[in-house]
Amino acid sequence: MKARVEAVLNVGLRIPSIMLLEVLYRWDVSSFFQKIQRSSLNNNPLFQYKYIALYLHYVGYILSLVLLTLPRQHLVQLYLYVLTALLLFAGHQLSRDYVRGELDSGYEGPLYLEPLSMNRFTTALIGQVVVCTLCSCVMQTKQIWLFSAHLLPLVARLCLVPLETIVFINRFAMIFTGLEVLYFIASNLLVPYNLAKTAYRELVQVVEVYGLLALGMSLWNQLVLPVLFMCFWLVLFALQIYTYFSTRDQPPSRERLLFLFLTSIAECCSTPYSLLGLVFTVSFVALGVLTLCKFYLQGYRAFMNDNAVHRGMTEGITLLILAVQTGLIELQVIHRAFLLSIILFVVVASILQSMLEIADPIVLALGASRDKSLWKHFRAVSLCLFLLVFPAYMAYMICQFFKMDFWLLIIISSSILTSLQVLGTLLIYILFMVEEFRKAPVENMDEVIYCVNGTYRLLEFLVAVCVVAYGVSETLFGEWTVMGSTIILVHSYYNVWLRAQLGWQSFLLRRDAVHKIQNMPTASALQLQQHNDICSICFQDMKSAVITPCSHFFHAACLKKWLYVQETCPLCHGQLKNQLQLASSPVAANQNPAEVEQEQGEPQVELDTEEGTQSASKEFRIVK
Repeated sequence: MKARVEAVLNVGLRIPSIMLLEVLYRWDVSSFFQKIQRSSLNNNPLFQYKYIALYLHYVGYILSLVLLTLPRQHLVQLYLYVLTALLLFAGHQLSRDYVRGELDSGYEGPLYLEPLSMNRFTTALIGQVVVCTLCSCVMQTKQIWLFSAHLLPLVARLCLVPLETIVFINRFAMIFTGLEVLYFIASNLLVPYNLAKTAYRELVQVVEVYGLLALGMSLWNQLVLPVLFMCFWLVLFALQIYTYFSTRDQPPSRERLLFLFLTSIAECCSTPYSLLGLVFTVSFVALGVLTLCKFYLQGYRAFMNDNAVHRGMTEGITLLILAVQTGLIELQVIHRAFLLSIILFVVVASILQSMLEIADPIVLALGASRDKSLWKHFRAVSLCLFLLVFPAYMAYMICQFFKMDFWLLIIISSSILTSLQVLGTLLIYILFMVEEFRKAPVENMDEVIYCVNGTYRLLEFLVAVCVVAYGVSETLFGEWTVMGSTIILVHSYYNVWLRAQLGWQSFLLRRDAVHKIQNMPTASALQLQQHNDICSICFQDMKSAVITPCSHFFHAACLKKWLYVQETCPLCHGQLKNQLQLASSPVAANQNPAEVEQEQGEPQVELDTEEGTQSASKEFRIVK
């Protein structure tokens, strides 16, 4: 509990420093002095010199940075000092109000003879005692008389001192308290210098020993900057919403709520500090959504071996890059709100893609396993249906609000690709479930899965080609820009060329695997009877099998799946490629597989245990 309280204080006490940086960034000194010149404060000597305000501006920045980087113990102590000063001010306000009340009544007799005067005295006395007690507790001292100067007017009134003299005593109490505060500040005047000197010495030591990177990581962890900026932005957003509703008599309509939400976010990202706060807020929201997605699919097992520490940062970095590239903070509020809607669409599309990356292996593993839990299958299928429908709905809605161009086509293409990938995952899941209900392996299941994968990969490739073609036509016959041409080149390389290269390599691997299977001898009925064993990949009886050069029996389809990934025997891990070349050579044509194996050396130890074969089967049961 103590550690949690310290963590909350470490974040909460630093939020005002970032709020002060936000205010200083928004403060325009020139416009401020123009307003002063039009007001009655123009003759005030404090506002006649502009450089004084500039100095105050820089002093505010320095003070904010000091508050931001102070150690937690000194920061707590500083806030306690500020709280004590506020309590003393409240005590003197109570004393002044009491003196004004007595002057208005004009009664100078004994208090017990006048009920109203007695009530005022009792109320003021209780308030002053509470203030003195709180000051003593905050400063952790038993010398309560140090905070009791504002009690002097009450003591004087109790002693029947004239009201004019009580006014003088009240002023004396305020001056005495001010002198106490000045003495305390003067006695601790060198504390900031000593703290800065100590901090500089420690920073130099850390840089010399560990380097600047270690120093940056240390400050990042000690200040908890992501959580700090997120809390700062949430406070700013809550103040913006409160300001809006406090100035409106009627609640907004449902259509206006979305506009209110976007404009409030746009108002809260007008400076670099608030933009960083929005970036970290989006990162934590994305992390929460992806964590809930994994929890929805796997329950509490999702948190056992979750090594995705930086999950959610991709969405935040995407928002930051787009905001900096488009100059978001320099736009007007209305334009910023519309641009922010497009950026948030890209962020949501990225979150949906990350959800698919989490759900895809879980759904396929669930389809390939023999788990009969209807609740698990319902959660997997429902999430896939959501990821199938929602991106398409988002793409449809954004096309209703904006005119179609190259940039919008790139944005909605990611949602279309997400829906296509989910559709392929669902089809493969359905094929696995059909195979499970049949209680027997389908011989051509691998070919069907390959066709499904190839179909939606081809559709993805066609979408990418259409985007590039549209961009090229817009560049040639429309307005040419360097940024647009760069985006076309990057999109062509990553989404067209690499996809085509990957698909061609997959086709070559599949062709080589089929060629290897065709070069292996097929086991006869007598050999299968003598072998009398199951296929060590799928654990099913073998009515037909192929024999590897190392004399191991497998289903042809099972071995083909294995050869898509690696060119070794599933049992002895001998290189099948070299053995097949030797087996197909004229010298080895008249030798049996045992002699060829003997010439190549002893094979490795067979993984004939159930655990090893089961892991191999699980690894290659799902083909993507």
